[in-house]
Amino acid sequence: MIEWERTPKLRSPVLVTAFEGWNDAGEAATDSIDHMRQIWGAELLGELEPDDYYDFQVTRPHIRIDDVKRSITWPTTRFYLARGPERDFVLVHGIEPNMRWRAFCSDILEVADDLEVELVVNLGALLADVPHTRPVPLTGFASAPELIADLGLEESGYEGPTGIVGVLQHTCDMSGMPSVSLWAAVPHYVSQSPCPKAALALLNRLEDITATTITTSELADEAAAWQRGVEEMAEEDEEVREYVERLERARDSEDLTATSGDAIAAEFERYLRRRKP
Repeated sequence: MIEWERTPKLRSPVLVTAFEGWNDAGEAATDSIDHMRQIWGAELLGELEPDDYYDFQVTRPHIRIDDVKRSITWPTTRFYLARGPERDFVLVHGIEPNMRWRAFCSDILEVADDLEVELVVNLGALLADVPHTRPVPLTGFASAPELIADLGLEESGYEGPTGIVGVLQHTCDMSGMPSVSLWAAVPHYVSQSPCPKAALALLNRLEDITATTITTSELADEAAAWQRGVEEMAEEDEEVREYVERLERARDSEDLTATSGDAIAAEFERYLRRRKP
């Protein structure tokens, strides 16, 4: 059950989700949500009742002290309203629940229905064998044929363990809610978080999908600084440097095989859309 602060009127709303934990390598997904909250001054709409979905011995609450007043912040999933330049966004920043996943996803879909959301976009990030020196590999999945065709996405063929992002995407599909999952690949040999380069890649693709301009200049600076830091680390460790070089050769070979006129044209169109007046 969600506790509402208020229920607003929205313009062509898109609901975007990200969850801390297994689905959030390098904190790329949740940092994407936080970036949109900051640049658009998002306001809190409400939150889910934490007792319904969280085991507090696994995901513990935090005590805060403001001046001399103590308060407790409970782990939960919160909904924010962000007024984008072209449309409105309902931003869902949560922690992967410890229990009752099906009811959790149903609650989120109920919010999407109540607010007449037109599209759900689920953000995720995973650790992978990718070099930090190349563009972040990004994969977009959908089940609806029209979304796959219109947005240049794929139909997922993954089989195996999944997180709340996979369950929520499945719930959207079963309910008929148009939905997309975007996944960024984060270099597994970079242990420190966050990974702003992966967050930037997710936001750039979200721009394409939602036809909305998202200001990312500050995040781009953070991504450049992150890459410089990783390069310095790699230069100091010969074993890591040689491993990165192997990943670079493999990635470049894949890119050369996959390059086509259509792919170049699509990338150029995305470039222009992100820089439109």
